[in-house]
Amino acid sequence: MTKRFTYVIEHMEEDEPDSAPSSLPQWVLLEYKHMLSFAGEGSTVIFNHLSRSSCSALDSALSEGINAQTKVSDYPSRKSVASHQSSSLTLEELMKSHNIGKERICLLDPKSPIELSPNDGDGIFDWFLFGGILGDDPPRDRTGELRTMGFPTRHLGPVQMTTDTALGVTKMVVKDDVPLNSIPYIDRPTIQFSSNES
Repeated sequence: MTKRFTYVIEHMEEDEPDSAPSSLPQWVLLEYKHMLSFAGEGSTVIFNHLSRSSCSALDSALSEGINAQTKVSDYPSRKSVASHQSSSLTLEELMKSHNIGKERICLLDPKSPIELSPNDGDGIFDWFLFGGILGDDPPRDRTGELRTMGFPTRHLGPVQMTTDTALGVTKMVVKDDVPLNSIPYIDRPTIQFSSNES
């Protein structure tokens, strides 16, 4: 049986006003594009709580390409990319529209006492909920806004990840059945740009 999950990104970045020509920063578009690749075929990624102009900008970017250098067609295989939905609904409205109760939704929360495990993908949860933010260091606990809603929670370890990385790790655990302690990480990598820059 193929496991099919929905990953919900509760957009928590400040958008530009609906009247702005581009309401999502380039880095957000790129991070959200990566999520479709990481989630993979058969999955759905819902980008939720966006402004109407952000929904339009995101749909356009994901269907036509983010910019001249980075296009959706640059994915390794177009059919290996998850489907997506953009929504301006509140989280409660989204849940109601999909007829899903909070007990079937796992909030990925760094403060959860329970580690995400492959068993969580075996019929316990259908949706995995992320606070769609790149993340601050030190963290500002913006997930706390979602925590108050009473979802079951799991954590991905002690190090805060970008949201696209957190989605990719979640997929590896719940869909590919890889335990968290078997995933190799490089924490705080240094990227060398030149002999003088890193």
